[in-house]
Amino acid sequence: MSAPASVGVGLVGAGFLAQTRARCYSNVGGVDARLVAVCSRTQEKAQAFADQHQVANTCADLDELLARDDVHLVDLCVPNHLHRPFTERAAAAGKHVACTKPLTAYVGQDLAEDASDADVSATPRAQMLELAVADAQAMVDACASAGVQLMYGENWVHAPAIRRAGELLRAGDAVALELRGWESHSGSHTPYSRLWRYNGGGALIRLAAHPIGAMIALKRAEGVARDGQPIRPVAVTAEVADLSVPAARGATPTIATGWVDVENWGCALIHFSDGTRGVAYGSDNQLGGMESKLEIMASTGHLKCNLSPHDMLRTYAASDGAFGDEYVMEKASTQAGWNYAIPNEDWSSGHLAMCADFAQAVAQGRPAASDGLLGLEVTKVIYSAYVSAAEGRRISLD
Repeated sequence: MSAPASVGVGLVGAGFLAQTRARCYSNVGGVDARLVAVCSRTQEKAQAFADQHQVANTCADLDELLARDDVHLVDLCVPNHLHRPFTERAAAAGKHVACTKPLTAYVGQDLAEDASDADVSATPRAQMLELAVADAQAMVDACASAGVQLMYGENWVHAPAIRRAGELLRAGDAVALELRGWESHSGSHTPYSRLWRYNGGGALIRLAAHPIGAMIALKRAEGVARDGQPIRPVAVTAEVADLSVPAARGATPTIATGWVDVENWGCALIHFSDGTRGVAYGSDNQLGGMESKLEIMASTGHLKCNLSPHDMLRTYAASDGAFGDEYVMEKASTQAGWNYAIPNEDWSSGHLAMCADFAQAVAQGRPAASDGLLGLEVTKVIYSAYVSAAEGRRISLD
């Protein structure tokens, strides 16, 4: 399809992630991108969001949003079980699609509607892998058949620190030998995060998906730059656990507890096709604010990427509330003591650059830097990791 002179964005969803997207689309550079419409589960929620972000149009549902000629890019900020059907409907309507991570998840889509939570989480992990990957492939195929782009909403790929690290590695023809990445905090407090049927897993898919996506993207770019072929993940070994259970033996935990059938800690060892390795983990067991970091041990250097926290601005307060009700950083429980008051998380986390890249890709008719194929590979790694953890063995991705 032809590239539009001005890119109209339709947001599906009005929650926390959609708030981030709205801020970012309003600040993208290099392209005329406009947030033209939003829809949500209720008209009231959509209208409140539109009022907050000066969005001119609210839609009663997805179909009404897809019918708008001024919407060129549909950004899906919706629960995991809606990713495939909403992507397929958007592609059929001729819209480019941006889908948040994870691209897909196993949430009991093959079970009866009255299946219990226990039925969902009891599904064999190998079956979960098959179905999640099939859904991801169907999304890729639907967009390819319709001649539209499927863009994968992995902000780590676009984070300034990680983008610069990739540039440095490629400039020196360095081999990324060992990649270590993690995202950790004190745990999500929404009850939906505690159940497999809503998330498709726990800390591994909610948190470790970020470093996994970044590692795959970096190794893919390294291979293409060197010999024109991407370096791919070929196997994975993993462990998962709910560490809040042993935590209950001591003093009352401050971390989130009450996980029903998902892990609050997960670690995946990724084997790449060139013989290098990546270690990614997600944890809900860290107090003191969120940490999002990636380290790269390369053949010619050592790089450390700090998405959160970073010390561009540090603050000290004698007590909580010293800075009014100002936001400090994600998952920081207090302003008291020393803190990392991140000046612009949208920029440092990569969300701003990601939204700009999505809009520019549509306007310029070029591929986005993080695409559906990246999301497909992340899905394969994550669910192969769940199989590995369940069966206690290395799992081949091929």
